[in-house]
Amino acid sequence: MKEVVIITGASKGIGREIAKSLAMKNMQIIACYNNSEKEALELKEELKKYEIDIIQGDISKKCECKKIIKYSISKYGRIDVLINNAGISTYNLFTEISEEEWNKTINVNLNSVFYMSQEVVKYMISEKKGCIINISSIWGMVGAACEVAYSVSKAGIDGMTKSLAKELGPSNIRVNSIAPGFIDTDMNSDLSEDEINQIKSETPLCKIGDPQDIAKCVNWLIEDKFTTGQIISINGGWVIT
Repeated sequence: MKEVVIITGASKGIGREIAKSLAMKNMQIIACYNNSEKEALELKEELKKYEIDIIQGDISKKCECKKIIKYSISKYGRIDVLINNAGISTYNLFTEISEEEWNKTINVNLNSVFYMSQEVVKYMISEKKGCIINISSIWGMVGAACEVAYSVSKAGIDGMTKSLAKELGPSNIRVNSIAPGFIDTDMNSDLSEDEINQIKSETPLCKIGDPQDIAKCVNWLIEDKFTTGQIISINGGWVIT
């Protein structure tokens, strides 16, 4: 029986690469998106010979998360893996962050992980198995100037990961977080060539990451049965803690 995998933010960037990688491993993918319908439909077409569903939902709202979980259970009767990948970036001086900007960042990046995980865990506990993988950020580990809201939201994900791993371990549910460094995605497309070269010069491996680097780690975390509560930072040595 195929493993059923829900991936949020699956239409672009890291989420898209994860969806492609897992679909090619014969897993049933439920790819969630909010606004990027065009990219989601293109992904479905690209993977038409594999098993993939796409479903729209604003995961910053609990009711929308419940809709996604209900769809998955009603159609497939199971959820084996949840990958909380969806997120937005924000860049602003701390003194200039508006309440609206703060709330949106926390709702999309952090509250969505709470909503999706809480709904999925209800099912996984009854089955006594499951795997949750959260995509956080290197900035959740070390913080970033002018990215306070973003850094806080990602640090919150890592804290949730550790706590849930302890709480859910006795139910055979593994919870881990991947904290990417600089990855070549649309989220970083506004950086200049000079800025990218600066980051490369500060990175021991002298290069930036690719979404495939994150997808490979996701594959491993699904297959591995003895890793939980870990924050795995894939960053080329940019930050070593």
